[in-house]
Amino acid sequence: QVQLVESGGGLVQAGGSLRLSCVVSGLTFSIRPMSWYRQAPGKQRELVASISIGGSPNYANSVKGRFTVSRDNAKNTVTLQMNTLKPEDTAVYYCYVYTHPREYWGQGTQVTVSS
Repeated sequence: QVQLVESGGGLVQAGGSLRLSCVVSGLTFSIRPMSWYRQAPGKQRELVASISIGGSPNYANSVKGRFTVSRDNAKNTVTLQMNTLKPEDTAVYYCYVYTHPREYWGQGTQVTVSS
């Protein structure tokens, strides 16, 4: 019964900030890398950020310097701090994890950035 529950999306003006969170249950969170993806209307889903078991982050070039991914293993939570938001960041954001034999996605949280 793996569940990924996302929250924190909303509408914000360009230049603003949002913090997304993903609470994971049903697996051993501390031994799984975690990722954030996003999908805008009419576009492919893309990897935004990932974080290793040890907490080392990686980012898509489009968000480097603006987004920060972190994890709190004690709370089974991965967070995406989104700063200096741009209209092109508008998308549904999804938390993701793979644990054999399948992958799991959160329900998605909408982020809308107005110009």
